[in-house]
Amino acid sequence: MSVSSRRTTYTPDSLLEVAVAVFNERGYDGTSMEDLARAAGITKSSIYHHVKGKEELLTRGVNRALDALNASLDTLEALPDAGELDRVEQAVFRAVQILVEELPYVTLLLRVRGNTETERAAQARRREIDQRLAGFVERAAAAGALRTDLDPRLASRLVFGMVNSVVEWYRPGPGRWSADDVASAVTHLVFDGLRRR
Repeated sequence: MSVSSRRTTYTPDSLLEVAVAVFNERGYDGTSMEDLARAAGITKSSIYHHVKGKEELLTRGVNRALDALNASLDTLEALPDAGELDRVEQAVFRAVQILVEELPYVTLLLRVRGNTETERAAQARRREIDQRLAGFVERAAAAGALRTDLDPRLASRLVFGMVNSVVEWYRPGPGRWSADDVASAVTHLVFDGLRRR
């Protein structure tokens, strides 16, 4: 069989990977099923063999990021012996790790605009995560572990805004920083400034 006559075989996961890359490049609203088919090198009907449509791909893409972030927070909340400041520090570290490890999916999540039901649901789930993270910071402040001259809600927004900005500049590859390198750098920068002296 010649190379040109071979057909690309996709799984739902590999098709999702292609779709998320196209959504991030063109925007969800600017992407048609024809664009997805062209990027995947398959027909539109082949895509429909795996998913109902592009909104299902969007749902799966943003949920991959949201589920990873929520699972991380569930784990941190369940740690019985963690101090409040340790919990915040681990939340920041793990958020950066997830962002780097799931970069295309988190990028997609951070770019949704709320134009569809799926996007609005993703934004609502993201707000819940933001509130959970802010709760960690507020509990650490109430425990006297953070600087008293910073509003905990403002500090939380600034810290996690910095975390989210990683999607704008981080690109994986040989010789690049690892997820742990970036997470450690962000954590040290944040907590050297937040700790009560």
